[in-house]
Amino acid sequence: MRNPKTLLRVSVIGTVLVALCCFTPILVVLLGTLGLAALTGYLDYVLLPALVLFIGLTCYAVWRKKKHDACCNSPSTIKE
Repeated sequence: MRNPKTLLRVSVIGTVLVALCCFTPILVVLLGTLGLAALTGYLDYVLLPALVLFIGLTCYAVWRKKKHDACCNSPSTIKE
């Protein structure tokens, strides 16, 4: 993604979604409703690495946005 704002938006949405599934029983209830309750034992193997991945992606997106803002807002790059 070339636009740092888009990367930040996607990473924050992903982090919130995974955290919501990780810390609330929403996903367990959904899997039980669909008849896939046997998969709930494996959720930790998927959700925790996904949460770490999205938190890392969010940190990278914030760093990249700061770098982009510093680069593009410097006086030498502003054209009159």
